[in-house]
Amino acid sequence: MQKLIAIANVIAWSGFWAFGYLALTAGVDQTGQMVTAAILAAFGGGVGMLAFFWLVRHSEQTGYAKPANRAEKREDDDEIHGEVL
Repeated sequence: MQKLIAIANVIAWSGFWAFGYLALTAGVDQTGQMVTAAILAAFGGGVGMLAFFWLVRHSEQTGYAKPANRAEKREDDDEIHGEVL
């Protein structure tokens, strides 16, 4: 499953960059092409981010990657203690 998500991640980010370039370089008189490319670029960026976050969470859970440093909230007060980077 993680290989399928990784492939989807690469394809989504490739679509983001390709359609983003097309949206930015479209002529002023070609608004239909510009809007379509921008929508496809946003979709590719969104799917790429979701896939990336899934891969990060999966790699932390399986022990492949070290979990990120996170501050923990104590039960007795509302302040956050610990080192926050």
